[in-house]
Amino acid sequence: MTTREYDVVLYGAGGFTGRQTVAYFSKHAPSSLRWAIAGPHRDKLEAVRVQAGGPARSTDILVADSRQQATVDAVVSRTRIVLNTAGPFALYGTPVVDACVRFGTHYVDITGEIPWVREIVTRYHAHAAAAGTRIITCCGFDSVPSDLGALLMARHIQQAFGVPCVEVKAYFQLYGGFNGGTMASMLNMLTSNTTVQLDDPFLIDPVTSHGPQQAERSRDLTTPRHDADAGTCIGPFFMAPTNTRVVRRSAALYADWQEPYGPEFVYQEALKYDPPFARTKAWVVTIGLGLFYASLKQPLTRRLVVPLLPKPGTGPSLQMMNNGWFRCDLLAFATDGRRLRGVIQHAGDPGNRATVKFVCEAALALALNADRLPGGSGRGGVLTPATGLGQVLADRLRAAGVTIDIGQPTPNGAIKEVA
Repeated sequence: MTTREYDVVLYGAGGFTGRQTVAYFSKHAPSSLRWAIAGPHRDKLEAVRVQAGGPARSTDILVADSRQQATVDAVVSRTRIVLNTAGPFALYGTPVVDACVRFGTHYVDITGEIPWVREIVTRYHAHAAAAGTRIITCCGFDSVPSDLGALLMARHIQQAFGVPCVEVKAYFQLYGGFNGGTMASMLNMLTSNTTVQLDDPFLIDPVTSHGPQQAERSRDLTTPRHDADAGTCIGPFFMAPTNTRVVRRSAALYADWQEPYGPEFVYQEALKYDPPFARTKAWVVTIGLGLFYASLKQPLTRRLVVPLLPKPGTGPSLQMMNNGWFRCDLLAFATDGRRLRGVIQHAGDPGNRATVKFVCEAALALALNADRLPGGSGRGGVLTPATGLGQVLADRLRAAGVTIDIGQPTPNGAIKEVA
């Protein structure tokens, strides 16, 4: 890559999540990092710069609108890395990715729109791989904990026991709110009918074969049930159709690179409910979410529900974001039956505080730790957090205050709490 004017450009900086990335960079980016903010509206970007304060006050503003490809090209060609928070990505993300691939600019985003990821895999993976350009999607709460968790647990099994890992389970608990961008992305998938593509558990995998047992065990959980490994009732996780596909792409790519997790590797995740009344809680949440999705799919009820949802550019209150949290308990299985447990957890709203930290540290990993990234400088393609950033991102997140405790032996039975 030729010398560029900027190391990182924060695209979509005028949005709800984008404003938080500016504040994060202003507080945590090293003074030597050359970064700028970009979006379609200069007035919004100027307000964001003032609001963030600190070094952000002097950062450059670049005006670009993804509906005008030439303006995006003009920005992308000036930077080594683009951090994109402007969704819905199926509507606004492709021109940015297209420019990044053409100009050899690395890219990270916070999308959870797996049908769109499938589209850019088809269109851009081969070109980006040949050029060594990293296009890394799903670097927010969906799907960093799931993807890094599976990678770290599988590798620890291999290193600690000297045998492959055949399965990782993740059990999530969380508290937080949704922002308008997330709602807009979900609505776009529902109204465009792309969610039907999620029936394929290997939607974004490279072209590989999957055994029938592996395919059967990879089906999404649809109803609550007692899980002996969790020691309580679990239920469907609304983010699993995104996270599980990302983890499976990581496992498949690593297998293609002769670094497999294990034979016919299986990954699943669920929401975990604590006693008392764990089963009741699980059914109430599952039925409630089902009714919510059903109301958004039907035009009549959608017109009633949408006005009640957060609007683009808005999100949870400061108190909600500060009081939010998530915990992901992990359980990994070796081919010889031995098990390891781990946990990833973070204090702060998952969809906002955690997402901002994850995607900003992903961009900083590309900018500051390129020599340690998995696969070396030649690796490229439409990648995942695990395949494009791997241990480097895990190390940065630990240093940034995320608890990542991996590889504790556990007897057969329930996951125990990590002190």
